[in-house]
Amino acid sequence: MSPDRERDALRLIFPQWQACGADYAAEFTANLSRESVRHGYELGSRLLSAVFPATDDDTVIVPVVEYDTGVDRGIESRPAVLENLRTATRLIADRDPDRIVTFGGDCSVSVPSLTYLAAKYGDDLAIVWLDSHPDCSLPGGNYQGYHDMALAHITGHGDDEFLAELPATVSPDRVVLAGTHSWNDDEYENFQNWGIAHLPPDTLRQSPQKVMEWLHSTGCRKVVLHLDVDSVDANQFHLGMGAEPDGLTKDQVQAIISAVSTHQNFDLVGFTLGEFIPRQVLAIQELVQDVPLL
Repeated sequence: MSPDRERDALRLIFPQWQACGADYAAEFTANLSRESVRHGYELGSRLLSAVFPATDDDTVIVPVVEYDTGVDRGIESRPAVLENLRTATRLIADRDPDRIVTFGGDCSVSVPSLTYLAAKYGDDLAIVWLDSHPDCSLPGGNYQGYHDMALAHITGHGDDEFLAELPATVSPDRVVLAGTHSWNDDEYENFQNWGIAHLPPDTLRQSPQKVMEWLHSTGCRKVVLHLDVDSVDANQFHLGMGAEPDGLTKDQVQAIISAVSTHQNFDLVGFTLGEFIPRQVLAIQELVQDVPLL
């Protein structure tokens, strides 16, 4: 990134954990406690911040609320997630950046960042959603975790109170799902009905050409890249919450990231890295949790 781009870029650390359904997290506890795994989103965002350091002046940490609630109006921990959304949206608006790097936290940490950029760049903004899941569930659907509703809300579908908080939404025809291959029946129907483009893993194994062709077809100059770490085949690296086998390899995902980020015809104005669950670090925390010196 050039010095000019660094000056107008905001790094947002958004350690939200409540958007993951509690029962869903319990399915993937392995040998970790239920709460440890769900709160792994907080730890994951802090580790990403350490791995990719920046100056304090460039960084804003969203103060995520500590409380948790059950399902309300079809959304897990709805009051907490809504309060986090309001806080993140306000903090971004206060800084008024031209570019945003977002470290999560769950997938829905993209919602305030991407909709802020949508308000700034309007119809000149396209979204590459690199994820095993489409995140197009609606409240009251098969799964109540808000992180599975992130792209639905970004494209203007979902809870009216949440949508009212967003600076803008993005037309579904300026969104592509890249590497997506795992979904609930209802969200598969949703993204098809809304007109969101879809490039499954097999179309991207040889090269990221299809992603670039789609970007050119939009006529957009500005691009946001959302990366869920579970887009990497879990048979190679299990980086996210649930295991998602048969996705893209690490090198195939990296090829897409490189092509989108460096192409001279496009200006990358937003990047999200989310859903990282550092299982080994969580295990170390549990291992020594009773040591008073720590």
